[in-house]
Amino acid sequence: MKGLSLDARTEQIAANLASVRERIAAACRAAGREPESVTLVAVTKTYPAEDVARLAELGVADVGENRDQEAAAKAAAVPGVRWHFVGQLQRNKARSVAGYADAVHSVDSLRLVDALADAVVKAGRAAPLGALVQVSLDDDEHRGGALTGQVEKVAEAIAASPALALRGVMAVAPLGWEPDEAFARLAAIASRIRQRFSGPDGAADWISAGMSDDLESAILHGSTHVRVGSALLGKRTPLG
Repeated sequence: MKGLSLDARTEQIAANLASVRERIAAACRAAGREPESVTLVAVTKTYPAEDVARLAELGVADVGENRDQEAAAKAAAVPGVRWHFVGQLQRNKARSVAGYADAVHSVDSLRLVDALADAVVKAGRAAPLGALVQVSLDDDEHRGGALTGQVEKVAEAIAASPALALRGVMAVAPLGWEPDEAFARLAAIASRIRQRFSGPDGAADWISAGMSDDLESAILHGSTHVRVGSALLGKRTPLG
């Protein structure tokens, strides 16, 4: 990418975006779904705010970030898009994230629920902060995500807080798992959450699943939000 003109970089991202949108549309056709039922969340970690601005100009309305320090700076630089925090969140970063995020996809503990709820109040938000329960599909305690037996407890805590709005569930396919196996399991958990917690204040019907390499499988199993980075912006060595 170094040496590309601004126009060339925009053209590159536009071509990638068209390809990703066609993949989403094709996956939806195969699943008997409408393409509009899937939201593309462009994950821009390690890429500059200028690329976020390019994506916004190309019609991308939803942007995801993994690190608060990077996300906060980009959110300040590029207003007008919906920011999704999709990485592991430390409780001491909750207040910062509550200041710019529309939704946090990675809520995985009761303590984080409390920290986010408190942060929303202190940030003086006019509307509740969207929150999704991140699910550990393989019940590995050493990685992010609520264990499958704890998902409903975390969802219940989110739903009980007036500062938060339960949107649904999120997961990453575990290493070594076939995507279809992972996303079928997530779909079953999502169905339970939706049936139990959807009500007059909104439906807990988001399924945040699928990335550059496995979005087709995720869409087949009901994903409503795919988190795509490298297929849009290219592969890049992560920062530090």
